[in-house]
Amino acid sequence: MSTFPRTPRTQRGAIIGLDPLNPVASLVVFQYNPDTMTRTLTPQMAGEGGGDRTEALRLKGAPVENIRVDVEIDATDQLANGDVLASSMGIYPQLSALEMLVYPKTAQVILNTALMQVGTLEVVPPTAPLTLFIWGPKRVLPVKVSEFSITEEAYDPSLNPIRAKVSLGLRVLSYNDLPLMHPGYALFLTHQVVKEAMAVVGSIAGVANAALPR
Repeated sequence: MSTFPRTPRTQRGAIIGLDPLNPVASLVVFQYNPDTMTRTLTPQMAGEGGGDRTEALRLKGAPVENIRVDVEIDATDQLANGDVLASSMGIYPQLSALEMLVYPKTAQVILNTALMQVGTLEVVPPTAPLTLFIWGPKRVLPVKVSEFSITEEAYDPSLNPIRAKVSLGLRVLSYNDLPLMHPGYALFLTHQVVKEAMAVVGSIAGVANAALPR
């Protein structure tokens, strides 16, 4: 019997679009976790642009965070194992689930078209689903998709894509962007609380490491 401990199973990242009327329409668990993720934080300072010097270090709120990530989707293994869905549709369903994050629902489009036809003065644009970017239990973030590109790399005989790379640009939605009672408000606030706790852990570890003899 091997004395090495078992390797823990790696958790999968995911993107979920929460729609009460169709809860599984946009649920994508990453087949392969991306190797890299680029996060850009732009501080929101009250004193930008001159003015009162006492405002120079005052924060208006959470920084604006943008995430860039490339997701690979590949049906090669499923095709080799005779998977019926992959054989008939390739990865078209998975790509569609991602794309539905940026499409209004057909029913809402039809309803709004009908309202305009009968002369309704104000037609409210459809609301996108609450989109969550999940990267482990410590990072569950409300986001909106700001960039989206798909590179399809291989096809089956019916021209269904069987391998693709999806490049996503995500803008994290903070309590600066959402109303108080919106579920995303509480999610982001929880995320910041966790981050503050991690910062304390990191600071204590840094002090402890600095105190060790060299």
